[in-house]
Amino acid sequence: VIALLKQPSAFLPVAMSFAALAIVFVHIIMSGVARQVDEGTAAHLWQLLMAAQIPIVAFFGIRWLPQSPRSALPVLALQAVAALAALAPVYLLNW
Repeated sequence: VIALLKQPSAFLPVAMSFAALAIVFVHIIMSGVARQVDEGTAAHLWQLLMAAQIPIVAFFGIRWLPQSPRSALPVLALQAVAALAALAPVYLLNW
C-alpha cells in the first residue's frame, strides 16, 4: 500500500482534497460562514479541485485495481475519505 501511495495518481487526489478543505477553512476564517450573493474565487477553486480529481481517481482504479486489488482498495478508500472530508463542510454549512 505504501509503495502504491508513491504513485501520482494515488496521492494527487488526496492532496487535492486537502487543498480544497484548506480553501474552505481559509475562506471561513477570512469571510465567515454567511452565504454570499455571488460565488467567489474560493468556491470556484474548490469546484475545480474536486472535479479534477475524478479522472485521476478513475485512472488509478483502471490502472491498479486489476493488477493489485489488495493494495489499490485501501488507497481508493483513502481517496474517498479525503474527498468526503472536503465535501462535509460545504454540505453542513449549505455553502
